[in-house]
Amino acid sequence: MNNFSSYKRNDIFDTLKKEKLDLLVIGGGITGAGISLDAVTRGLKTGLVEMQDFAAGTSSRSTKLVHGGLRYLKQFEIKIVAEVGQERAIVYENGPHVTTPEWMMLPFHKGGTFGPFTTNIGLRVYDFLAKVKKTERRKMFSVEEALRKEPLVKDQGLKGAGYYVEYKTDDARLTIEVMKKAVEKGVPAINYAKVVELLYNETHKVVGVVVEDQITGEKHKVYAKKIINAGGPWVDDLREMDGSKKGKALHLTKGVHLVISQEAFPLKQAIYFDTPDGRMVFAIPRENKTYVGTTDTTYKGDIAHPQMTEKDRDYLLKAINYMFPSVNLGPNDVESSWAGLRPLIAEEGKGDNPSEISRKDEIFVSDSGLISMAGGKLTGYRKMAEQAVNTVVKQLKEEEGILYMESNTEHLPISGGDTGGSKGFERFKEQKVGEGIRLGLDKETSLKLIQKYGSNVDTVFNIYQNCLEEAKKENIEPDVLAMLSYAIEHELVYKPVDFFIRRTGALFFDINWVHQHKETVINYMEKVLKWSKQQKEDYTKELDQLLYEAVHPIKE
Repeated sequence: MNNFSSYKRNDIFDTLKKEKLDLLVIGGGITGAGISLDAVTRGLKTGLVEMQDFAAGTSSRSTKLVHGGLRYLKQFEIKIVAEVGQERAIVYENGPHVTTPEWMMLPFHKGGTFGPFTTNIGLRVYDFLAKVKKTERRKMFSVEEALRKEPLVKDQGLKGAGYYVEYKTDDARLTIEVMKKAVEKGVPAINYAKVVELLYNETHKVVGVVVEDQITGEKHKVYAKKIINAGGPWVDDLREMDGSKKGKALHLTKGVHLVISQEAFPLKQAIYFDTPDGRMVFAIPRENKTYVGTTDTTYKGDIAHPQMTEKDRDYLLKAINYMFPSVNLGPNDVESSWAGLRPLIAEEGKGDNPSEISRKDEIFVSDSGLISMAGGKLTGYRKMAEQAVNTVVKQLKEEEGILYMESNTEHLPISGGDTGGSKGFERFKEQKVGEGIRLGLDKETSLKLIQKYGSNVDTVFNIYQNCLEEAKKENIEPDVLAMLSYAIEHELVYKPVDFFIRRTGALFFDINWVHQHKETVINYMEKVLKWSKQQKEDYTKELDQLLYEAVHPIKE
């Protein structure tokens, strides 16, 4: 791994300052990660800075689906459906360890948004536009078949169901694997590095930035021929800093998801259903939980810290109890939750209804040359990156006569994805489970590690083998220590929340595991990363706060 270790933060800053960068990417979510990978593989010297942790914004707070945007058919956004639908399979083949096909059932009830006829046509069009492979084409169910698939679905007024494939993903890990691939290809990338100032030349063209290390407070100047602002919900903050925010602007909407144990909500089958107010909601089984989302409300609060309100929670509980009347869930059944922001692009004069605003992505180029990319979806990250880098490449050709190649990420496995595509991954899993068991791991833990790290699992197994003594001494479970050491050495983890949210997803999907290992993980990180006493206090407080908020909504 090319210098992506938490011990080497200073080296990464030094590289960013010394390199004559062609492109600096601001923002380490899926958009920024995708752009940096696309650019470096075309031969551009590329660097990346992120003010929080990688994927800390929208890219770890989505519905965790690489989905084809069936809902866009309703808005006749045919081009989005075709492009995004086809991208799903590419994202899957390049990282089968972080993305898996998931059959989704769309029940239709009397008086609902979807009926058997329109759904059948819609799904058929979808199969065609998205070039869905034969084995994954839609099916139509009778009432009996639908209830057999998922007995919890409301039977009153049920008229049948559509059945089609979506792709489930771990959004934060997808982002981090794309980022690691970019780093492997030579991109110096650093988290907790905030752009506090833009630097201009005498003709007022942007030529660099001042970056403040959020850990030490040190400031660094980084220069680049081109700068892309991929700040997600923060895109407009940088456009304001540049004095170029005019015309279209971001419209932030908030989406909340609830996590419930399978004991309280034993959903067997992923369901996409419409609510009494005509919105669509997903209910998805994952590990031994069921998660449900999402809400879609205009957001005006602290961008770095969106929270679930009682209203959000009650809206989703009501939706669950409406579609699955026998589960009868209440607030105490919510084990965890998350809230994320969608940076949508609002057009002046258009309405304010969040579900009507387009999810399209757009590129803005300001007079100073700052390139901003806004909008878009997780699924389309690779195409968005291609578009953004095309803009840069075109400019460099016009200004300097330099020719760069076309985007070549379509068949490029991301980090952990070197398993021979989705077919190879099944064989890879079988082989590696045996290796894990021989090392003394149980089958379930081995599978979990293989699914999380893909072809990087060898490194994790290796760390596991070598850390048994240390684990005993540190009073930390060896598999936890292996994951933690890997995260520090290869995934630039610096704070406990980085590990418990973005690198493992545990705060959302296994909150008890976080409570169980919190103390030993924090003690170990303090020791190896040489935190000050104050840092330890701050980072512990931050984690405790998020653990509390995951369960306790705020009153409005």
